[in-house]
Amino acid sequence: MTTTEAADPAPNVRLTEVVRDLDPGTALDLGCGAGGDTLWLARRGRHVTAADISGVAITRLTERARVLGLGDRVTAERHDLTETFPAGRFDLVSAHYLHASFERPRAGVLRRAARALTPGGRLLVVDHGSVAPWSWNRDPDVHFPSAREVAGTLDLDPGTWTVERAEALSRRATGPGGRVADVVDHLLLIRRTR
Repeated sequence: MTTTEAADPAPNVRLTEVVRDLDPGTALDLGCGAGGDTLWLARRGRHVTAADISGVAITRLTERARVLGLGDRVTAERHDLTETFPAGRFDLVSAHYLHASFERPRAGVLRRAARALTPGGRLLVVDHGSVAPWSWNRDPDVHFPSAREVAGTLDLDPGTWTVERAEALSRRATGPGGRVADVVDHLLLIRRTR
């Protein structure tokens, strides 16, 4: 890894596992935050539209992409996603941990994301499946919808959409102060067939 890459936020591990062997193309990174996923995708030849509600995140990502020489591959846009949504068609839409501390129609956002796919394109949704010991939300009664439950909320026509993966995966995570724990991710991968 170069010094430049070391300074950037790391991409989500599920993204790197799933997307590594897919052909480059266009991508939409929903809730891009600091831009680790966006930069990783752009470095691997994708043209990425990054969307986030934070104007600060968008400004920082745009500048970082420019400094890295990826400005022609990264378009960062501020969107609420419930009010506005990036225009265009994408070969990949990635939504990692697209949760909020306020109510919003998440299923509607993910339906819109699925409809933004090109034929053959994939929607990758990764959600929390457990609570890390360092999490701010330690509610033992919190329900983490399974990948199949999330797929069910999308109400997608089976003639147009195929669920390629819907599973719970464990991984080792490192939190504040180097604390380590096993956590669960719920992974949903849907392909648009036509």
